[in-house]
Amino acid sequence: MRRDVLAGMLALVLAGLGAAKARAEVASVQPGAFLVQIEGAVNATPDQVWRALGHVERWWSPEHTYSGDARRLRLDVRAGGCFCERWGQGQSVEHARVVLVMEHEGVRTIRLNGALGPLQEMGPSGVLTFTISPDGAGASVALSYRVSGDAGLGLDQLAPLVDQVLMEQFARLLRYAGAGAPN
Repeated sequence: MRRDVLAGMLALVLAGLGAAKARAEVASVQPGAFLVQIEGAVNATPDQVWRALGHVERWWSPEHTYSGDARRLRLDVRAGGCFCERWGQGQSVEHARVVLVMEHEGVRTIRLNGALGPLQEMGPSGVLTFTISPDGAGASVALSYRVSGDAGLGLDQLAPLVDQVLMEQFARLLRYAGAGAPN
């Protein structure tokens, strides 16, 4: 039931963007693993969405940064590139490392390895993938985040929170790509 409510909330947010469809869910959950999947459509070209994705500092919520300032974020869109945050005197965090950037038949994919936020100190493995496809005059965007680790971590209890945070970021990305502002 929670999945339906959250998917409905995301659909309402995306509908305000002129999105044709939206779907979000914690697709799989176990004590040692979970999979979050989010899909949506936006009235922006795949190129616009791709460029927006690369400017994470413009759409990621500052509430979900270490520094409190999303302008401190950077995403180097190349294999080996860093999704990093730097602030103050020598303070920094690597949120994730880019492991794949690929385009095939008009579909673009970027994949990052990293345990985001509080997951980082727990030591699980996290794989975050964004896929952008042409969809009529706009673009279809999919996000998946697969996290796995020791069953003793209780990842099943964290999955709904991670789902909420990622849904917020996803909606901000689509708003930024479609309207030029994340809010």
